[in-house]
Amino acid sequence: MQRVLITGAAGFLGSHLADRFLTEGYEVVGVDNFITGSDQNITNLQEREGFSFLNHDISTPLYVGEELDGVLHFASPASPVDYLELPIQTLKVGSLGTHNMLGLSLAKSARFLLASTSEVYGDPEVHPQTEDYWGNVNPIGLRGVYDEAKRFAEAMTMAYHRYHGVDTRIVRIFNTYGPSMRPADGRVVSNFIVQALRNEPLTIYGDGSQTRSFCYVEDEVDGIFRLFHSDRIEPTNVGNPHEFTISELAQLVIEETGSQSGIESLPLPADDPKVRRPDISVAREILGWEPLTTLHEGLKKTVPYFRNLVETENAQARPLISD
Repeated sequence: MQRVLITGAAGFLGSHLADRFLTEGYEVVGVDNFITGSDQNITNLQEREGFSFLNHDISTPLYVGEELDGVLHFASPASPVDYLELPIQTLKVGSLGTHNMLGLSLAKSARFLLASTSEVYGDPEVHPQTEDYWGNVNPIGLRGVYDEAKRFAEAMTMAYHRYHGVDTRIVRIFNTYGPSMRPADGRVVSNFIVQALRNEPLTIYGDGSQTRSFCYVEDEVDGIFRLFHSDRIEPTNVGNPHEFTISELAQLVIEETGSQSGIESLPLPADDPKVRRPDISVAREILGWEPLTTLHEGLKKTVPYFRNLVETENAQARPLISD
């Protein structure tokens, strides 16, 4: 049985990835410091054979006694709400955290996979985005703390591969959604669903014409799992190539939830990308992967999770009535 270590295991994507590796017969060592992760995301994992957990901030060195076959680095604030509130921690986990996990991979002769992001392309001038595009990033803008942390992490990963011979992989993740997202994490899908379920106005920044490409979490995890087991060293886009405007997403969410919500427009934040769509030619050719879940199907799978959270929240807020 092989053993992998997953940082950010209590986060949205990390917890789904840990579940996939356990299902495939791996032992999984989860690591998280709960700065944005949730213990609820690992409750079911802790009941499964082969899962162990370490509460640790990987911006500081981590000692692991067991042998490891893989290290998958998914620890980082990953939404604008989080990384704008935690700018220093975001930069540290992308730099020091990546360095520490690469060092652990080197010491254990383990394969290393970095969770990078489509944000390395910034506000792109090339559309759709291919892996050989270097991006259009404002390094000192508000979003730069996340964008540059991931760009540095990619550079560090390739340096460890070239200089130390570490077996590395880099996945560039595009907007991913699904159950286990935090209701207030600031990502557009969770924002819209929660607002719709509360019959509050859906908040659109700008005129809603900016585009994103949304990938359901099971598809994203499958692509990452395949990349980990491939021979691909260079960065690889794993995302859904079907592009939607933010206004189109809002209407789909309103329809799926049966909400009476309207739309509220707010100013577009600085450096917000106008377009975002992955070219997944590499993933198709090398990994044999492409997403199978349409946005409509994915929302149908995601809305019940948030509906349960909102109904529980409402029940807890109701005053007790005594006879």
